[in-house]
Amino acid sequence: MAPLVALLAVTTLARLAGLAGVDSLHGWSPALRVGLAALFVLTGVAHFVEPRRSGLIAMVPPRLPRPGLLVATTGVLELAGAVGLLVPATARWAAAGLGLLMLAMFPANVSAARRGLTLAGRPVTPLVPRTALQIMFVATAAVISFGP
Repeated sequence: MAPLVALLAVTTLARLAGLAGVDSLHGWSPALRVGLAALFVLTGVAHFVEPRRSGLIAMVPPRLPRPGLLVATTGVLELAGAVGLLVPATARWAAAGLGLLMLAMFPANVSAARRGLTLAGRPVTPLVPRTALQIMFVATAAVISFGP
């Protein structure tokens, strides 16, 4: 739920800053870029900080090799994508890459929900709400990639 809060709160604050005269945040697209970047900074850092890291490693489907390396790699990609979102020249490509990354990682969320895993002592988000969130996050990335 924290990623959703980050996306909504930071997007709203960025949009308000744009309305207050910050030219680089004028319009919804730049505000969404900042909000999505905040989401990915939050989730990317979690790939390296306990107890979240251990939970994310446990979420990797058992048939995949080297779950620790996969979690570290996706964390680096999320953080790099967040930076890319903040650079207007790379924002569309970063959003597209992050959208594809979210689609690639979604099976881990499905696997974790089906196995009833916990993340940092809490049950992972159930599959139906998690799917709805994932659709929202991927849609946000698509709006940035293909929008104005």
